[in-house]
Amino acid sequence: MIRLLLALALLLAGCASEGPVRTPDLGGPTIVSLNPCTDAILAEVAAPGQLLAISHYSKNPRATSMEPADAARYRATGGTVEEILALDPDVVVASSFIAPATRAALEDLGVEVVTFGAASTVEESLDQVRALAQLAGDTTAGERLAARIDEALSRVNAEEQSIEAALWQPGGIVPGERALISDLLRRTGFTSYGEARGLAQADFLALEQVVADPPEVLLVAGNDNGQRHPVLDQLPGMQREIFETRLLYCGGPTIIRAAKRLAEIRRSVS
Repeated sequence: MIRLLLALALLLAGCASEGPVRTPDLGGPTIVSLNPCTDAILAEVAAPGQLLAISHYSKNPRATSMEPADAARYRATGGTVEEILALDPDVVVASSFIAPATRAALEDLGVEVVTFGAASTVEESLDQVRALAQLAGDTTAGERLAARIDEALSRVNAEEQSIEAALWQPGGIVPGERALISDLLRRTGFTSYGEARGLAQADFLALEQVVADPPEVLLVAGNDNGQRHPVLDQLPGMQREIFETRLLYCGGPTIIRAAKRLAEIRRSVS
């Protein structure tokens, strides 16, 4: 089976209209990323030509954490062994949920696989930034990105009185308190509506509850019927704000954009 996969990969590589983008002296390994969160970080810390491909999720406006113009600079892969081998990377970066069979096949064929879990705090995300920069062979680039993240958070004045916020995600659910976005909300001066009412990770927040017991700020990151209901603009004492889904799940440079948006919302409420 391994010989078959290798033969197929070589055939695909030979038939491709354009070969993988390679630069002779990159100073680090060539990389294929299969994780939308590592896509965004590697796009910041890898040398030109070093990141051979990103995940197909980063090309999807509803799933990406990257700016569309940044994602457009890279080819994408669906994560199959054949696609990856055709690009001939030194390292594959994936989430911790990569299929065991895919990982085993890649490693059997001599491709190093490095996995990363989801960061649940800013500190964990900064650790991932530094680890990915070290993997790419440029720790200085990692420190630069980490400094930009710290600077973005330092600009937010969270010392003022906290504002209660409910984050309404796609599907009408709320984040848990160990989610990265919850950490960002705390750092930018918001308290959790969901936690105060006993709601946990992925619990459903009904429109009726919002109407009966509105938060000070409702951050709408979904597009369900209830989340677009006109009654939401008529609730006294509540401000409704749109919060892009691409700011919800990933760390790295996404933290910078999320912190900026949360700071804008906080200033408008204050």
